[in-house]
Amino acid sequence: MDNTNALGAFLRARRELVRPEDVGISPRGLRRVPGLRREEVATLAGISSDYYLRLEQGRDRNPSVQVLEALAHVLRLDADATAYLIDLVLTPSRRAERLVAEEVPASILHLVDEIPMPAFVVGKYFDVLAANRMARALSPNMSPGANRLRAAFLDPRERELHRDWSSATVGVVAQLRAAAGPDIDDPRLAALVQELSLKSDRFRNLWARHEVRRRESAVSLLRHPEVGDLDLFRDKLAVSGTDGRLLLVVYHAEPGSRSARSLALLGSLAAGAPDNAAAPRHAPGER
Repeated sequence: MDNTNALGAFLRARRELVRPEDVGISPRGLRRVPGLRREEVATLAGISSDYYLRLEQGRDRNPSVQVLEALAHVLRLDADATAYLIDLVLTPSRRAERLVAEEVPASILHLVDEIPMPAFVVGKYFDVLAANRMARALSPNMSPGANRLRAAFLDPRERELHRDWSSATVGVVAQLRAAAGPDIDDPRLAALVQELSLKSDRFRNLWARHEVRRRESAVSLLRHPEVGDLDLFRDKLAVSGTDGRLLLVVYHAEPGSRSARSLALLGSLAAGAPDNAAAPRHAPGER
């Protein structure tokens, strides 16, 4: 992961994803680069080619918000990706935040226990910090101590669980980059990205796209080995008092649906499982 020129790496990756015809350019002749050329981006954004080159090469790291917004428009960035681009320039590194242990409040641990549906708590980089028995019955990778990213890309069982694995992995990598924000030199993030990049070609390719997406609610299409297909809403709720670092994730089905009946069956099968467990009270990666 290039920590020295985050702005340039982001611009270059996103430039390569935009087709000339997407911005009204008729491609002519042999194009040696994917996506847009640097001079095309510069012209469309109303800046000089030399200035844009300096941005990509890291020789100028202080563009104005107006320039960044113009580039975001040319690169067809949505609101999340535009905010991320601006944060790369304007937000200082949050080193003090890195030292904060991801500890689940006691009240949330009790709440997770009481929720009759699969529920677990994840940290900033998708470490599972607490989970109820329904979550563990849905997937062993929803147990405390697991990491949802490692599971998604490195555990074949997780791929078999997700009928929508391909689209789900695109989303989770984009969410990781959004969670990291401008603090891309965080040692925890660097270690996780390095590990997954070495072990998973798909992760490495998706990470290189520099796509950004907030961690938001969605529908998960699952195939559980014991109860069959499940179409479940997945809602992610920020845990108060943690500055958005911790999320409570809850899976639930539409009332009266086949998935609701299958989820109830899973609950019956999980009835004898142990109560909620929590991960150690240190930050992930610290021993």
